[in-house]
Amino acid sequence: MPLKSRLGGALAALALLASPAAAQEAEKTLYFYNWTDYYPVQLLTKFEAETGIKVILDGFDSNETLLAKLQSGGANYDVIVPSDYVIPGLIKDGLLQKIDTGKMSNYAHMKDAFKNPDFDPKHEYSAPYLWGVTGLAYDSAQVPGSALEPSWKEYFEPRPELEGKIAALDTASDEILAASLYLGIPQCTESNDDAKRILELLQAQKPKLKLYSSDTTVDRMAAGEVAMHHLWNGATARATAQRTSIRFIYPKEGTPMFRDNFAVPANAPHPQNAKIFINWMMTPENAAAVSNAIAYANAIKSDQFLNEQWRKMDAINMPAEYSSRLVPTQDCGPKARDLRDKIWTRLKG
Repeated sequence: MPLKSRLGGALAALALLASPAAAQEAEKTLYFYNWTDYYPVQLLTKFEAETGIKVILDGFDSNETLLAKLQSGGANYDVIVPSDYVIPGLIKDGLLQKIDTGKMSNYAHMKDAFKNPDFDPKHEYSAPYLWGVTGLAYDSAQVPGSALEPSWKEYFEPRPELEGKIAALDTASDEILAASLYLGIPQCTESNDDAKRILELLQAQKPKLKLYSSDTTVDRMAAGEVAMHHLWNGATARATAQRTSIRFIYPKEGTPMFRDNFAVPANAPHPQNAKIFINWMMTPENAAAVSNAIAYANAIKSDQFLNEQWRKMDAINMPAEYSSRLVPTQDCGPKARDLRDKIWTRLKG
């Protein structure tokens, strides 16, 4: 037998001997695709120790990036984290598989307010991960009287003493949605008249702002560089941990809410491991560990495990009476998105 043939046969034999072990090891793997910096790595170590399943974590920066990965078919992930409004489309396109969250043992720990969501009414395809809102953060030490009204009016028509001390987010979706809520306009409007009203409000506000920025928001608020910031509640909480005079507003006209969820792609290589992980994450101690690390609220009955500083903050532990103010983010159609882009271009041009 030629040397090449003998080597080939030997390698094939080795492959046969190694394949059961390799296959067994592969079965103890979980490919996790999450938003960047949106999960405490030390918690994965705990999961690996308790289950024997090794987690490989990869990050993305937007729902659009996640969607592109799934639609291309080039990414084999076991657990992904899409936002609420993305899920119906993923289900419709056959990109998710059923996981029947309601049948998992730790489903009993889910807060009632998060059961039967509009985007997945029976929790057949998803389980809640974290949720948050976009509202207004302000430094009570820089505000005359130390308090502001719970309204978008404080932001879009600010008091004279706050002009030039306000930061806006540099994202069209956040700013235009806030303006829509204040004006009572549907968030996915396709009306040119509505767009004109939104643009006029934003243009009138623009000279009263210090800057548009979605970066270093925590540092900016914590340093007292601005008196008010259009901001996410989690970022507000982290800033408040450094500057105790910061307060958070859930505007009464409507407070945009996002709900991020665990889901399993249709082509997940290890779907059973994915279900083990999702059920594990619905354990109160584990859900609280995420909230304690990155300061966003979870949907599990885990309040007793939250750090004291978060339990005392409205920005994280939202008072129950504010729940009626929450407005879920919608997935707007092409015409509405085009209108939004035109508003933003005119505003920033």
